[in-house]
Order: sequence, then structure tokens, then C-alpha cells
Amino acid sequence: MADFGRGIKAGVAAAGIYLVFAVILAAIDQIFWYPENFIHAAGLGVELESMYPSIVVFSIWSYMFRGIVFGAIFAALYSFLPGTTSVRKGVVLSAFLWIVALVEIIYTTPGWPWHDGGHSYAAAYCGSTVCLSSIGLALVNIMFTLAFGALVGSVWNKLRAKELREARKGNAALLLGFALGVWMWVSGAVVFFMNVVVRGFPVIEQPGPFWWYSILFVSVAFLGLPGWVLTLVGWRKTRRGESGLKWGVAGGVIMVLTGIMLLPGVLAIIGGVLSGRKPAGEPGPAEIEQ
Repeated sequence: MADFGRGIKAGVAAAGIYLVFAVILAAIDQIFWYPENFIHAAGLGVELESMYPSIVVFSIWSYMFRGIVFGAIFAALYSFLPGTTSVRKGVVLSAFLWIVALVEIIYTTPGWPWHDGGHSYAAAYCGSTVCLSSIGLALVNIMFTLAFGALVGSVWNKLRAKELREARKGNAALLLGFALGVWMWVSGAVVFFMNVVVRGFPVIEQPGPFWWYSILFVSVAFLGLPGWVLTLVGWRKTRRGESGLKWGVAGGVIMVLTGIMLLPGVLAIIGGVLSGRKPAGEPGPAEIEQ
């Protein structure tokens, strides 16, 4: 089983360092009129002039949540990430999540990046910014994204490893895909059904800038449930030492179709595929017959 505790601690520590750096940059921006686009491209958008108590709490929570999710994914996929060191593995994971965020934004926002100048914020679970408004800002965006992964990997090295029991490959990824899927489905479904009660049908926006996102938002309420349920079944199978390939992949594909649940869907697919591999030392059919 993955060392989630170690991963979450590393992610939260890295997020805390990023938050301090973000406040310093925001202060420089206030004093010297530092380019605001640079701060947003770096994914460090903190505006001191509008820092009311509620916004302060939300900003801290968004950074910490990013660290928690990144650290949990890092722990779940650690053994399968390319690289010989934790820092390299962190860089690979941050690049992977940036690509996932980019795909989600393109899928859920028709016309991007032209309609908003190339700036878009990924879903809350990523907590990052994808900026393609210019080559320079895109490079800044990617550089800071990779730096966060390297920082998580560096902190991971400084934390003590935990004794873990052997589990079938993909078990942790399926568990994380299920957990994130449930969280996102509950968040979306509750809002959806509240809209139904208050406004009645239809709850989809009229054709406009957000019409496609509204359709996908509705799809979360109806497709998200079977998606994470199938992922749960796949995870329970891996706990018994069986393969969760079919269930994990099926649940992951369903969540991916919503676009909004892209990350848990991708994790479920990865976990399902990995669980289809035989654990080391597990005898094959020919060995059993002998």
C-alpha cells in the first residue's frame, strides 16, 4: 500500500513554501509594480489589496489542498514514475498533472485560449494555472509547475519511510481515483440537485460562454456515480489480490467522459491497468499446473 502519510506531508510542506513565496511576490507587486501576468503565469496569484479574512482562509486552503492531492498522487504512483530519484519523479508527476489540467481546460472550455487571453485555472484539485498567452509566460508557467514537483520530491526524501504491507499493483491509484471521484461527484451532484429544486428543469445554461461546461456539469451528476462505483469495485478486487482491470478502466473512462472528473478518471484507468499485472512472485497458469 502507498505511503500516503509521507506523500501528503511532503505535498503540504511544499505548498506552504509556495504560499510564502506567493505572498512575497504579491508584496513586491504592490511596492514595485511587478508584472502581474508573471505572478499568475507562475500559479502564485495572491492579491494583497483584496485579502479579506475569508479570502485569506480560502487562499491558504487552496494551496494546502493542492499539496494534499499532489502528495497523495505522488505516493500512489511513486513506484511507477520514471526517474531514479524522488526529485525527478516529482518533476515527472508535475508535468503529467499539468498536461491533465491542460486537457481538462481544453475539453471543458470551448474556444480556449483565445477567449480569455490564454489564462485558465485548472480544477481545484490541481490548484494550478495553465498559461499559454505568450511563449515567455508559458515557459514561466511550466517552470514553476515543474519546480513544485521537484520541491515535493525533495521534501519526500527528508521524511522517514513507513513500513508498508505488500499490495497488488494499482491498488493505491484505484483507491485515490475512487476517493477523488466521490469528492468531485458529491460536490457537483449536490449543487446540481439544489439547482433542480430551486430553479427546476432545465438547469443547463442557454447557449453562451458556459453552455458546454454546464452540460458537462450535469453529466457529472449522472455519469460520476457509476464511474466511482465501478472504480470502488475494482479497488475492492485488488484488496483481495485479484485484478481490477475491467472495473477500474470502465469506471475511469466514464469519469473521463465528464471532463470535469478527468483526474480521478485517469487515476482509475492507471490503477486498473496496473492491477492487471501479476504481482512479483505470483505463479502463472503453467507453474500452477506443475
